[in-house]
Amino acid sequence: MCGRRLRSLIGVAMYRVLGRFRIAPQRVLLSVLGVGLAVGLMVAVTGVSLGLASQSVVQSEGVDYWVVPEQANVESIAISTGGVQLGDVHRTNAEIASDERVEYATPVLLELVPLTDQQTGERTYVLTVGIIPQAGAEVLGLPADALTPGDPHYADGQYDGPWTGEAVLNDAAATLTNTSTGERLSLARSNTNRSFTVANVSAGGAQTAGGTVPVMLVHLSELQSLTGSANGDAADQLLVSTNDPAVRQQIEGRYPQTTVVTRSGLSAQQVSTSNLPLAVALAAFFSAVFVGVLFVTTLMGLEVSADRRQLGTLAAIGVSSRSRSVLIAAETVLISIVGGLVGILLGFLAIGGVNELAQTYAGVDTIALFQPELAGYALIVALCIGIVGAVYPVWLTRRTGMLEVLS
Repeated sequence: MCGRRLRSLIGVAMYRVLGRFRIAPQRVLLSVLGVGLAVGLMVAVTGVSLGLASQSVVQSEGVDYWVVPEQANVESIAISTGGVQLGDVHRTNAEIASDERVEYATPVLLELVPLTDQQTGERTYVLTVGIIPQAGAEVLGLPADALTPGDPHYADGQYDGPWTGEAVLNDAAATLTNTSTGERLSLARSNTNRSFTVANVSAGGAQTAGGTVPVMLVHLSELQSLTGSANGDAADQLLVSTNDPAVRQQIEGRYPQTTVVTRSGLSAQQVSTSNLPLAVALAAFFSAVFVGVLFVTTLMGLEVSADRRQLGTLAAIGVSSRSRSVLIAAETVLISIVGGLVGILLGFLAIGGVNELAQTYAGVDTIALFQPELAGYALIVALCIGIVGAVYPVWLTRRTGMLEVLS
């Protein structure tokens, strides 16, 4: 079929849809509304999935930003030892913490430290987290209140200040080392005479399929001294806790080849491979197509049945069966596209409503995102609905005996 003829048939389809809307708009409006609701729901749910996947989503009143190497991601935050590290972290952390919008900031050094089991003498490994503690802070679900605030051993970069030797263990680490509060932890290393004392044992830690990871919180400078990270004042990540999302702009670009990710709460680090945002988006897509096709197929089928005389007239004046099929398909696609435009508007309003409700009742600034690409995505889905939904009306058109209708 030549392009000129196709354009003519599309023009006729537009006039037929407009004429039907003027004379009996009920089925046209229902078709548009059905597609619009399906597409609008898809846009809203996809906006939520974009929010879940986006690093800018704020999930609680406290916003936690983690500065991590570019090759790291949200799932790899908890276990990132051996990767690219950040340097001069004490100075950088002090500059960030001086912002009045920042509640708490600390570099985070992650190392697997060998400890000696107090009963058996065997060597065990514990994920040791070096931080600059502050009252009320939690990292990996462990409260840092039992640690002396600040970083005394750092001593303005000299690493000759008092050695606190304080450590907070989670239940898994305490069980693994057979220690309890007040007991001494011996390092299974021959090149140091340093040790730690258990200041507190608490529940918490990163969860894996095998259970809870043994975790120990200590002062950053003390862990740096033990592991050689004091040279260059290195750490793996930088944690910034705030209630103002605008702080992200301040910390972006602090280090080259790093990225800023968002986590909810100081205890939110988990080892996870969840594909929840993708699953939510796919579910929304298939639901929108299914519901939209049902509406369009049913109502356009009724339109074809009600319009048999006009179609019979077209057959009588020489319009081929193929051209009539293209005409019906074009009408179906046009109605679906109009429904898609309505759905974009509904989805935009729904995303705004979701964010407003989240802010009002949960104190969350942003839970769903509306990006310009969503509009194009919605139109593509509406086009797919129209193409798939046109199959039944076209089949019904070819099945109807037009000459019999005219007689």
